[in-house]
Amino acid sequence: MAAVRFVPDPQGIDPKTVKYHKLANGAKLPAVGLGTFGSDRFSGEEIAEAVRGALKVGYRHIDCAAVYANEHLIGPVLKEAIDGGLPRKELFITSKVWNNMHGDGDVLLSCAKSLKDLQLDYLDLFLVHWPFPNFHAQGVSVDSRDPHAKPYIHAEFMKVWRQMERLVDMGLVKAIGTSNVTIAKLKLILRDARIKPVVNEMEQHPHFQQPELFQFCLDHKIRPIGFCPIGSPTRPDRDKTETDTVDIEDPVIKKIAARLNVHPAVVCIQWAVQRGQVPIPFSVRANEYASNLKCATEDRLTAEEMKELAGIDKKCRLIKGQVFLWNTAKGWEDLWDENGTIAQ
Repeated sequence: MAAVRFVPDPQGIDPKTVKYHKLANGAKLPAVGLGTFGSDRFSGEEIAEAVRGALKVGYRHIDCAAVYANEHLIGPVLKEAIDGGLPRKELFITSKVWNNMHGDGDVLLSCAKSLKDLQLDYLDLFLVHWPFPNFHAQGVSVDSRDPHAKPYIHAEFMKVWRQMERLVDMGLVKAIGTSNVTIAKLKLILRDARIKPVVNEMEQHPHFQQPELFQFCLDHKIRPIGFCPIGSPTRPDRDKTETDTVDIEDPVIKKIAARLNVHPAVVCIQWAVQRGQVPIPFSVRANEYASNLKCATEDRLTAEEMKELAGIDKKCRLIKGQVFLWNTAKGWEDLWDENGTIAQ
């Protein structure tokens, strides 16, 4: 059967107009990506269809992960596009190794499965999803605990990182990076890594800006990729607490949105792009993911507005990670080394 020709949406965005960041390994990372975590609210088929639509409107950066349990559905969409004429070299595809695959040799197995599911010969970027082997079953409550959970142990993490480096050596992965780590952890990783992380994926939105970690990454040639860029209103209910704030209801964001005649979510994405992080918003709606990508084609926020947005940081972490806590941990804050030292 002949391949289905890849036909871009004529109303979409020319990928050549999308800004990008040159990573430490020389790769070009498009300044906005499509996230593929459906927050337990969307089916794998819906997410795969969103990837198909996003590619047609101009997306070239797709952020995947083994734990999202949808790579086997996204793979045929990528293959269809590539076979239909979309050059593989124009795509930037990320995946991540999950916490239960940190053992000797398991990282390589995880990568091999993601490559098979995504129907690719290589990944542009492979991340360690969390710096712990702590595991939880899908859909568990926030109070659930892995009886074998442990705090960050640097020597154990470096065993994982050596496998990540080996994947680069083998040509299966072009670049490697970290996710959900802190400055304290990154200092140790940078000290001991043979191949340095080129990105750090981290929670970033106007109400949670993490300026110290953000600047640390830039200072060490690590590009920040921001998840929950609009405050993740569709995140799983288990991740919501009474003290959480809502970015898109912030008066400053709403005021700017009114000036631009856009949804407040677009202001959050635009802020991220102009600040220098790479947002990876998720949506299954074509008008939403198209408007998100448009943020990477032009600067619409003034310097004054950027300064105003810098002043609304509420230090409101939404993804607290409670399910990864170990028995002796005092609280979710121990995952994030808030006093500058790694909690044990």
